[in-house]
Amino acid sequence: MSASHPSDYVYRPMTAADLCAAHALSVQLKWPHRLDDWAMLQRVSAGFVVLDGERLIGTAFACPQGDFATIGLVIVSDDYQGKGIGRQLMEQALDACQARTPMLNATLAGAPLYASQGFVEFGRIQQHQGQAHAPALTSLAEGEACRALTAADQQQLLTLANAASGLDRRAVLDDLAPVVEQSVGIQRDGQLRAFALMRPFGRGRCIGPVVAENLEQAEYLIGTLLNQVPDAFVRIDIPADCGLAEWLETAGLKQIDTVAQMARGTPPAAANGVRQFALVTQAIG
Repeated sequence: MSASHPSDYVYRPMTAADLCAAHALSVQLKWPHRLDDWAMLQRVSAGFVVLDGERLIGTAFACPQGDFATIGLVIVSDDYQGKGIGRQLMEQALDACQARTPMLNATLAGAPLYASQGFVEFGRIQQHQGQAHAPALTSLAEGEACRALTAADQQQLLTLANAASGLDRRAVLDDLAPVVEQSVGIQRDGQLRAFALMRPFGRGRCIGPVVAENLEQAEYLIGTLLNQVPDAFVRIDIPADCGLAEWLETAGLKQIDTVAQMARGTPPAAANGVRQFALVTQAIG
């Protein structure tokens, strides 16, 4: 099919009615996102599409999270590459960020393009996935206990998530709550100190976010969740410098990709003695 002239393309906000066509774009790229994964992002983000007639040919999202906004799923159909559509979608996403600092996770091949738009790399994210093994769990520190979380823990969970990511996670975590299959936390002195969530995503399940004070807590939480789903296909996206990579490999979750964390401005910083050991998704951070 021949493409129309660029002046004929229509750019507009995404609606729920666009989700099936948008999902089809990611299927063409062999990305694992389900229609439900697209719908989640559309609910919590400002989404944009571009159409050639009635054909949806590109997408982009900007997810506001406090003083920051994460940009993701910037896709242009293969038939329409090289026409400036991706750059125009990025401009719409950047406009939607308003005064917020924009962030994104870029393929290493795509990072130079974003660098030309003022983004600076501040870290790397490693994608690990595979048929999970049930790892042996080491002991927690004295005075710590791991337990399943309940709705009563939501405010403490949000406080930890915000501190670890430097983002306002309320809208994202409120939207995730109904689909989380397993949630576990580590308690000490009557307070929640760390947590991890697992939910359906892509080809199987995704673990994230994972927030903890240290590597030992993070491994215990992830191991606890993996023991709930032996031999299931699991994905987890981790900061490259968090220390989990080798341990995840032994649990059957092999590293298959690396992307660059980039921001146009000062990136967020962790606080209050916790850090994020796994993302929600690459599109959301």
